[in-house]
Parts: sequence; C-alpha cells; structure tokens
Amino acid sequence: MTPCERQLQFLSRRQLFQTAGYGIGAAALTQLLQQEAQGADKRRAAVDPLAPKKPHFKPRAKNVIYIHMVGAPSHLDLFDYKPRLVKHDGEKCPDEMFKGKRLAFIRNHPTLLGTRFKFNKCGESGLMLSELLPHLQTVADEMCLLHSLQTNQFNHAPAQLFMHTGFDRFGRPPIGSWVNYGLGSMNRNLPGYVVLVTGSVAGAGNALWGSGFLPSVHQGTEFRSKGDPVLFLSNPKGMSAADRKRMVNSVRFMNEQQLANVGDPEIATRIAQYEMAYRMQTSVPELMDTSKEPAHVHEMYGTKPGSSGFANNCLLARRLVERGVRFVQLFDQGWDHHGNVFGSVPNKAKQVDRPIAALIKDLKQRGMLNDTLIVWAAEFGRTPMAQGDRAKVGRDHHKEGFTLWLAGGGTKGGHAYGQTDDLGYGVAKDPMHMHDFNATLLHLLGMDHEKLTFKFQGRDFRLTDVHGHVVRDVVV
Repeated sequence: MTPCERQLQFLSRRQLFQTAGYGIGAAALTQLLQQEAQGADKRRAAVDPLAPKKPHFKPRAKNVIYIHMVGAPSHLDLFDYKPRLVKHDGEKCPDEMFKGKRLAFIRNHPTLLGTRFKFNKCGESGLMLSELLPHLQTVADEMCLLHSLQTNQFNHAPAQLFMHTGFDRFGRPPIGSWVNYGLGSMNRNLPGYVVLVTGSVAGAGNALWGSGFLPSVHQGTEFRSKGDPVLFLSNPKGMSAADRKRMVNSVRFMNEQQLANVGDPEIATRIAQYEMAYRMQTSVPELMDTSKEPAHVHEMYGTKPGSSGFANNCLLARRLVERGVRFVQLFDQGWDHHGNVFGSVPNKAKQVDRPIAALIKDLKQRGMLNDTLIVWAAEFGRTPMAQGDRAKVGRDHHKEGFTLWLAGGGTKGGHAYGQTDDLGYGVAKDPMHMHDFNATLLHLLGMDHEKLTFKFQGRDFRLTDVHGHVVRDVVV
C-alpha cells in the first residue's frame, strides 16, 4: 500500500469534505472571476463598441485598402487578354452568348469586340497586363489576378449593393462595416472605417458605406477633399477647445446614465462618436496635410501638397493605414463606358495607373504591404460583344465572368486564378462567386465568414448570406 493510500484509509468523512470543499470553492471562485471578467469585457464593449477585438484566427492582413472603380472598367482591355476575341473582332457573336441572355442595353444580335490595345508579359511571373497600365506592369509580381469572378446582378446599383453587402437591396451592412464590427479599431483618434470619393457617388449611394442593421457606430466616415474633411469638425466661432471638452464630458455623463438605464447600443454609438469627433479635431487636420511628405513621394504618386483627386486619395489611404485605420475605401467614378470605350478607357487608366502602383510600392518599401490587403474591384465586368456604332463602340454590363485583383495582405503575388473562355464570355476554370470573394477577404483578416454574424429580426445574418467558400489557392 502506498503512503497516499494509507492516508486515505484513515481520513474521516468530515476531513474528506473539508478537503474537497477547498477545491470546489476554488473552482467556484475561478468561475465567478471568469464571469466577472467576461462581464467587464461586455461592459467595455457597450461603452466603447470600437474597442479592438480578437480575430477568429491569426490574420494575414490587419488593414484593407479597397479601391472600387464605379461603373465597371473593361477588364478585357486591361487585364484579361483574349487573342481569339481579337481574331474574330467584328463577327457575329455565337448564339449561346446572346439568345436567351439578359443584357442591360444590347438588344439586336451583337458582334464580337476584341481589344485594340497590346498586352505584355510582366515581371518574373509573366502576368499579362495592358499597355494602358505601364506603372502597374512594374508591380505585376505583387498582384493576384482573379479572372473568374461571377455576380448575380447586371445593373449598377443592385450589383454594387450585392458586391458590398451580399444582398442586392438596401438595408444590409457592407464589408467595411462588418470588418469594423468584427475587429474594432486600432486607432482611438480616427474612425476605423474611412471613405474617400473621387467624382460623383456611386449609384447605390452611401449605403455602400452605411451600417445597415449593425449599430451605426460601424458605418464608414466619408472624408471630403475640400473644407472640413468631416462636416462640422471645426469648433464654431467663439468656442475654444476647452469649452468643447467640457461640453463633451457633460454629454458623456448624461449618455452613460441613459445607457445604464436602457442599454440601447445607439447610445453607446453616440458616446463613441462625440468622443471621436473631439479627438479628430486634432488628428484629422494632421492626417490630411500632406505637405510634409517628401517630394519624391509626391512625384511617385503624381500629386502635389494641397491637391485633391484620386492620386491624393491613394496617398491619404497609405497615411490612414499607417495610423492604424482598419478599413479604407476609395471610390473612383467614371468607368461606365457604353460608348467610346477605346477613347475613354485610356484616359481613366492613366488617372489611376500611376497612383495605385505607387501605393503598392510605397507600402512595400515601408514594410506594410504584408499587413495591408489592397483590393481592386468593380461591380461587374464588360461584355466581349459590341454595343452601339462601331465608330464609337462601347461594351455593355457583364456578370458572367470578369477580373478583379488583390495585392499584399497574404495573397499570392504574380499569380493568376481562374480563367474565362477564349472569347471572354463565361468562366472556363475555377469560378469565383462574389460570396467566395468576400469570404476570402474576411479570411485574410482572420475572420471566419460563417461565424461573423449579427442577430437581426430573429435570425443570424452574415456578409456571405448562406453560402460562399474561401478560395485558398490565392492565399500564401
């Protein structure tokens, strides 16, 4: 018999329960402490809904710069080279590409429309890019081309909503709001989700950066290029910073009392937004002032201190993620080319080619590209069939197969995923639905798209609706 067994043999019932009681009490105390800590976390989240949150697993990327080309560029003239389409340019398109299909504007039996621009093999990877993108050709080895995107909608506003929110009607949160909700903010002096717009707003409007049914604290904040970047950011005449601080503190006290009484998350939003607005009075002017950027940086982006426009927005995007802003979205309007596609696309490509390439190079030389995911997107693609008169021919909306691309943030550089058929109409290899695309973006940020949910009207909603899968072939 072991010494331990001999000791147990002579242990009285009272001694046994006393000894066991210490262990049970310790376990109970541990559980109570854990519950208290969890309760404290929930209370902190209620008062500060933008507090940083842990991802579901280790992320590849911490920030996103999401560039949306409003109107949908012709991917066939920029990224998806189709020699057979060029060979058969002007011929009647096959019946299966037209009969029984729903197109936005093409009505009569159309002809095929090959590109008039040369494509070159670029970098060590040999990715094919249009001659219209000479600067992006120099960073081809950082780009991951996705040639097999498919979406459900072929008109602008519904397609924009579907891409951003996973649904084709208003009322759902866009991906930037989901990211803000799922991960919180890494900067206490700037919003976690910032929007910069070049030109007019997209057809779906500010629903593309609203919060849908999520608490409104998670919506995007639009920064303007002229005047106050955010409306009413400056103090009214006669009000000092000290006066504003006293007002914010007083309002916060009253809001916290109301929050404790009713628990409405919108009160927490109000508290967070008042505090954020006060801090932004210092942080935003410093952010927007690019005059201290070196001359060679301005030269690289093709911008000047005090200027506005897409190039300046690309530079601001780098400055925002540098300061810990989680999700930055750039909208660039003017890509809806139903006519004069071969005259208009070169002009638009020239506006965006240099600054986007500069953004990639700038992030890489600062050691930030690995942690920053760059998304180049549009609501759909453009048809390989001609629309309108051949003298000023255009391309119609196309949802069956088109190209988007990614860079940085854990994606495979110099890689092409998927393939459209020889005429650039349908997907021939590895289709990627828009839900797959969004699931992959969330995966790169360390979030499981099936677990990132919000309960609304009695059920759990998610960005990817009820399907979608992560495309692991594009992840390092």
